[in-house]
Amino acid sequence: MSTPAFTHTTVLLDETVDAVLTDPAGLYLDGTFGRGGHSRLLLSRLAAEGRLIAIDRDPEAVAAATTGETRVTDPRFSICHAPFAEMREQLAALGIAQVQGVMLDLGVSSPQIDNPERGFSFRFSGPLDMRMDTTRGESAADFLARADERQIAEVIKNYGEERFAVQIAKALVARRDAGQPVRSTDELSKVVAGAVKTREPGQDPATRTFQALRIQVNGELEELEQGLKSALALLAPGGRLAVISFHSLEDRIVKNFIAEHSKEVFDRRAPFAEPKPLALKALERIKPSAAEIKANGRSRSAVLRVAERTDAPLPAEPQGRYGKGSKR
Repeated sequence: MSTPAFTHTTVLLDETVDAVLTDPAGLYLDGTFGRGGHSRLLLSRLAAEGRLIAIDRDPEAVAAATTGETRVTDPRFSICHAPFAEMREQLAALGIAQVQGVMLDLGVSSPQIDNPERGFSFRFSGPLDMRMDTTRGESAADFLARADERQIAEVIKNYGEERFAVQIAKALVARRDAGQPVRSTDELSKVVAGAVKTREPGQDPATRTFQALRIQVNGELEELEQGLKSALALLAPGGRLAVISFHSLEDRIVKNFIAEHSKEVFDRRAPFAEPKPLALKALERIKPSAAEIKANGRSRSAVLRVAERTDAPLPAEPQGRYGKGSKR
């Protein structure tokens, strides 16, 4: 499988590796390999007995790690083709039950955005795909072809925080009913531009809709919720979790998850009860420097949150939904 030569500038590179690396001889997991920026730097800092397992759901990312000039030849490295929500299962298959650190760099990567064939960007004309794993699932075009107006509006409103969601959904369904379903990125952009009457200066009218459909197609918020739970279960005491988010929906889930497992909650019904053992210790919230933002505009919205696993036992698995956007 050939991999297009699209470049990627890793966001918060040193900050993430500095935060997660506590033992150079340890075992680490990069749940979102992408083009391997964080993985390659972490490998350069590991001791000879250290090890790094990477995961990525995008076949092109796996190909970049295993073939051609970009392949990682370090024997301490291996990669699995899977969503990071399955990290526990993937590591269990390798006989691994604990790791010293987990890195997650959420959202879409530059090679995905810049390849018109992937359909992630309104800046290019291409098929309206948006799947991070092109080997499975329905595309954004397929979703828009089958979903009703209410479903489309809810996705655009909830995942894009778009106030014109209803108008956009109506326009998309009207076009579909007229025998012209949206199948390409430029077709979607034109429909959205006609339905969105006002927008913040400098923001394309289609920005929020493209984000919403991408999140829907890839189940990104559900994957994040499950991935955080899996990471917590995998971390050894003293191990670190480092997560980079790029929009408020992701960051809210990460923030709330860390808070849930690191902050004492006073129970008025049992004021003298023993404090609940906390599985995490919140460490840092890091934003890109002005210099990084100037060099890479795509880093502007990034937020890195870091937490450390304590030696407390894990809480019982909660029943029902966790966090906004869950469908389970």
